[in-house]
Amino acid sequence: MTATDRSLELINTAAQAAADKLAHDVIAYDVSDVLSITDAFLLASAPNDRQVKSIVDEIEERLLKDLGAKPVRREGDREARWVLLDYVDIVVHVQHSEERVFYALERLWKDCPELELPADAKATRGKAQEHAKLQSEDAGDFREVR
Repeated sequence: MTATDRSLELINTAAQAAADKLAHDVIAYDVSDVLSITDAFLLASAPNDRQVKSIVDEIEERLLKDLGAKPVRREGDREARWVLLDYVDIVVHVQHSEERVFYALERLWKDCPELELPADAKATRGKAQEHAKLQSEDAGDFREVR
């Protein structure tokens, strides 16, 4: 079994929305062969809670406006460390970068086929690592000034 056309449409729209809000490391997996409850997972991350919320809000707004899709469940809003949007056909995970590293969902789903995403979403790969490197360089510059 493979992800349906509707699932792919939802995934691509959500991935583009995440990329538009500067999400890091956007990736999607076809989990339809191993899970009966959904077709695909979309993973994205951000370096702070405010950006996690912004990405989630944009995904939700774009899916509703463009495709008429509403999530049946939204979890994790309060802390904004890991927000889950369940659209039945797809599940979107937007995580704070620290949670993304700790839970390593990519490792869990690595045997599932990766889905093709829009170019803007693909361009987000490696952004979390770039951000972490810049942060550590900035911290080093701060220590030198003192």
